[in-house]
Amino acid sequence: MRSIDLNCDMGEGCPFDAELMKYVSSVNIACGYHAGDEQTMRRTVDLAVANGVAIGAHPGYPDRDNFGRIDMSFVESDLIHILTDQILTLRNICESAGAALSHVKPHGALYNRSARDPIVASAIAHTVKAIDPDLMLFGLAGSCSVSEAKIAGLTTASEVFADRTYRSDGSLTPRDRPNALIIDPQIAAKQALSMALNGDVFLADGSKVVVQCDTICIHGDGEDPVNAVVAIRELLLNSNISIRSLYDCRKTT
Repeated sequence: MRSIDLNCDMGEGCPFDAELMKYVSSVNIACGYHAGDEQTMRRTVDLAVANGVAIGAHPGYPDRDNFGRIDMSFVESDLIHILTDQILTLRNICESAGAALSHVKPHGALYNRSARDPIVASAIAHTVKAIDPDLMLFGLAGSCSVSEAKIAGLTTASEVFADRTYRSDGSLTPRDRPNALIIDPQIAAKQALSMALNGDVFLADGSKVVVQCDTICIHGDGEDPVNAVVAIRELLLNSNISIRSLYDCRKTT
């Protein structure tokens, strides 16, 4: 049976984390810079452990006012410090809970910047590798995030999004553009299935873009995230696709 990883960004102050955790296989936990704090991280790690969900760090820009969704520029040494502090904070919390940190997925504007900027992508990849070369890096499918991480020698996961629309170059429609978000849970589920089963995603004009799909994201701060993740999980399972974390897959190979 084909399996797919289903991930969700959590620990960001949204009210549905406990419910969402029942349906996903991986979680990306905010590390205090764009959202969250150590208490929230501990609570979210405990939820993940209780539900058998793989744990990843979700570091972002130090910009809580804008939820890390406004691009910022840093010299490489400062970016490395920002990333290292966040990842190590969450790793220490995981270790105190008897859990492992499995992956890193940048957040928001930092994620989008690394998708298109090879210098930033390389800095992120080498920072992650310096912390732990066994950590996996989650990045936008077909982007610099993935290619630079591979060059650095990291294991990568090409990520796609069930609740976001795409542009013809394979990038996500910016959030400030019309129809950037997919609100209807059933439409999100159908998009997830198309990406998992066929490796493609439909655009607004009816054309398709090919995407590598290793892990599917559903945002915890979406308008209706619980119903969306339930619909996605149900459709995938009914299509003979199991839900399994990439971390668990690596442990058994």
